[in-house]
Amino acid sequence: LPFYVLQALEKKECYGYELIQDLKNQYEIEVTESTIYPLLIRLMKEDLLVHKWVEQNSGIPRKYYFISEIGKTNLAEMKKGIEDILLKIKG
Repeated sequence: LPFYVLQALEKKECYGYELIQDLKNQYEIEVTESTIYPLLIRLMKEDLLVHKWVEQNSGIPRKYYFISEIGKTNLAEMKKGIEDILLKIKG
């Protein structure tokens, strides 16, 4: 799941519910709020994500998450690892 979250946030910054919808639409992964928010907090503690508050017309600000430079490096390493595994499987 961290791979998919980083992949989605590399494409665009999102707030939590929007990210849940993107994961469902792009990767067909069903994620609940009780799963995504602890993961987002963990990824921020690991410096893979950062966030910013954005004011809304409704007056309630939203927390938007986006991938950090460390997160981009980590995602590239994950992609390389997946490519290596696929090459080994193909033999």
